[in-house]
Amino acid sequence: MSWRDAALLALRGLGRRGIRSLVTGLGVALGTALAVALIGIGAMADSRIVSQLSSGGPAAAIRVEAAYPDPGGLTGDSMRAQGPHDLGAAAAAAITRAPHVASVAGMLSMPVHVVPCPATIGTASGGAPACPVDTDGYTGTMVGADLASVSDLPVTLLAGRLPSPGALTEVAVTPGYLERLHVDARRPAPILGSEVEFAVPQALPGRPTRLRRLWFRTVVVGVVDQAVGDGEFLAPIEQTEAARRWALGGVGTSGFPRPTSEYSGLVVVADSLGDVHAVRAEIAERGYATSAPEHLVASVQRYLHIVDIVLGGIGAIGLGIAALGVANSLLAAVRERWREIGVVKALGAGDQDVARWFLVEAGLLGLVGGVVGTGAGIAATAVMTLILNRYLLEQGLMGIHVGGWLSPFLVAVPPATSLLAVVAGLAPALRAARLPVREALGGA
Repeated sequence: MSWRDAALLALRGLGRRGIRSLVTGLGVALGTALAVALIGIGAMADSRIVSQLSSGGPAAAIRVEAAYPDPGGLTGDSMRAQGPHDLGAAAAAAITRAPHVASVAGMLSMPVHVVPCPATIGTASGGAPACPVDTDGYTGTMVGADLASVSDLPVTLLAGRLPSPGALTEVAVTPGYLERLHVDARRPAPILGSEVEFAVPQALPGRPTRLRRLWFRTVVVGVVDQAVGDGEFLAPIEQTEAARRWALGGVGTSGFPRPTSEYSGLVVVADSLGDVHAVRAEIAERGYATSAPEHLVASVQRYLHIVDIVLGGIGAIGLGIAALGVANSLLAAVRERWREIGVVKALGAGDQDVARWFLVEAGLLGLVGGVVGTGAGIAATAVMTLILNRYLLEQGLMGIHVGGWLSPFLVAVPPATSLLAVVAGLAPALRAARLPVREALGGA
């Protein structure tokens, strides 16, 4: 009996027992869909977190403060500093040359007096009414960063765009600013194009200390979630450098110290997550405090790996149940085809031919079920992705987006399920092959 003959017999057998074949194939398809969907969910989580941590990036970023480090600062993730320590371009260049450092970006935070312009919210900046310069407002912080290297900064764009590098009239705001102005963080479009007035204080000699302010106006061009510094505004570092030069023209007081440090901090990106601790230790030896989520992220990695194992185990159980269904279906088929097997053997078919017949039938069940299950698993993963992204949006987590998942390994799923079905069909196939001709012809 050739493989072609075995395939024809298998197809005829599957067709004659259509309901049972359909149910068995659906079992394989459901097990495959479950495995593909669970693996897809785990892969989506890994693609957003674990795989990005294997190389340098925002998750491997270290925040450096213009302050001396606490002796025990490296044992935790949070910033632990002891006192101010000026941080300039020379120190930044030395850190750049340190081993396992991928990039270094300077940042400069400045205290500013903030006057929002509610009249410009929801209108184009060019046609908006002028925002009066007055004393109403609040004290906030503008964080200046080297936006030319934004790909290495822990900054997520939520809406609009980032300020252009070097721009002196553009700023991005955080969700905290939207909350202050009672703008829905899930629909931040009205804030884009609005204006904000800033005033940089300069302390002058006198009792009490006299202040004068440098006023400037900016346009909100984007909404960001940022971990560069503590502040509601993200701007090109050129803006805060201009503010620093103005503040240096005054005298230092307890309320308004002179910003002698060229940078208030740095964002240092290590080559990989495994290099973060070594880079932090190198920076601490140079006399600067650091913070990085290395311990937190390592814990997340471990938990995600556990989740992957659990999801994979559940998928394997589903496939195991499907394999048992194939074996059960073929065992029933052997009993029903008792006389047919005897006739085939009486016509000259050998044991291996009969075994081939049933193994081909099992393989076809596994192949068709694997194709249908893979498609269903991909569809289920896509639906879950849409539901998850909608939930994240409703929770205000606009910067987190779970992407779709497709992998070349999916092409191998149907052949793998076919092989699994063949393995499950070995016992029924061997039973059919070893059936004596006289017993088979005499059976029901």
